[in-house]
Amino acid sequence: MDADDFPMPDVTVDSIAPAELKRRVDASEDVTILDARMESDFAEWRIDGDSVEIVNVPYYEFLDEVDDDLLGRVPAGDPLVVLCAKGGASEYVAGVLKQAGRDVVHLDAGMNGWARLYDRIEVERYDGPGAVYQYQRPSSGCLAYLIVSDGEAAVIDPLRAFTDRYLADAEELGAELKYAVDTHVHADHVSGVRDLDDAGVRGIIPAAAVGRGVTYADVIETVEDGHVLSVGDVDIEVVATPGHTTGMTSYLVGGSLLATGDGLFTESVARPDLEEGDEGAPDAARTLYESLQERVLSLPDETLVAGAHFSDAATPASDGTYTAPLGALAEKMDALTMDEAAFVDLVLSDMPPRPGNYEEIIATNLGLESVDDDEAFELELGPNNCAASQESLAGD
Repeated sequence: MDADDFPMPDVTVDSIAPAELKRRVDASEDVTILDARMESDFAEWRIDGDSVEIVNVPYYEFLDEVDDDLLGRVPAGDPLVVLCAKGGASEYVAGVLKQAGRDVVHLDAGMNGWARLYDRIEVERYDGPGAVYQYQRPSSGCLAYLIVSDGEAAVIDPLRAFTDRYLADAEELGAELKYAVDTHVHADHVSGVRDLDDAGVRGIIPAAAVGRGVTYADVIETVEDGHVLSVGDVDIEVVATPGHTTGMTSYLVGGSLLATGDGLFTESVARPDLEEGDEGAPDAARTLYESLQERVLSLPDETLVAGAHFSDAATPASDGTYTAPLGALAEKMDALTMDEAAFVDLVLSDMPPRPGNYEEIIATNLGLESVDDDEAFELELGPNNCAASQESLAGD
């Protein structure tokens, strides 16, 4: 049944905006959610939090008689937040529950609305020239970075769904967006680099990624290891860090912050199987080990690590960003201090499921397939799963 086909309840049901729900979750307020999506969608991704109680009862169970047994499976809320994919089914279910005497609201635009949340937070511990902001997409854990200095700006790992946002934010901060840079060929979201390049921003991809079959390499700029991009007073140095992919590249911003893409996160390291599959994963893991030891851990301990993702296992810093000093990560993450053989065994031992639609997303980012904005948005719904298992890699 399409969301538009649901009968509207005979009672008025209030809605809650995704941003307000996120505020309550972030503030650790008690939040009770009835997720009315299909069981498979709920299993793949959902809203989590330390103060969140969430129960899955699919909408179709409310289409027939609503008896005491069904109502008994619905948690009590103050109010109860009912959600679905797009908002239609949840409004219907919330109406049924309100008629049954429950205190309910429904999530406006559903999980699609949740996926459009995108926060910009300044990285306060960055001590280089200019300013660095971290973008956070809570629905998927995707992170991007906006560097601003002296009237110029660059964005690292932009998402296609938010290309207009980067342009607007740069203007708001008194800058013109000069560069749009990717760290690698992403497997979890559709890149915004080409769309921003079409809008007059200089799109940048690593030259090392071209060999994967990038079809647009002749119409976009490429950068090699050691190249430096200038944004106002900020130098952004290109640092090759292959392993997650052959073209994986980090960017050292202002000599102070390393945008590591999917190579290193604040709670884990990269998974090595998304380019070459299970067969090529051991060699990729050895390459990743070498990159981490020789290209990343050789930097000063105070260098801020700023990955392209965060997971539920990550703890934000005091400024609210998912960044951490390199030395602190080396102290807490066993994977950064073991020998190569142990590292490879550990990384390969417990990898999570691959990102949803990852093959089609990769093909889109290579330019082999074309999707419109709505299709691109649908492709990347859900968790990113670009890291190896956090539980096995983190230290005590």
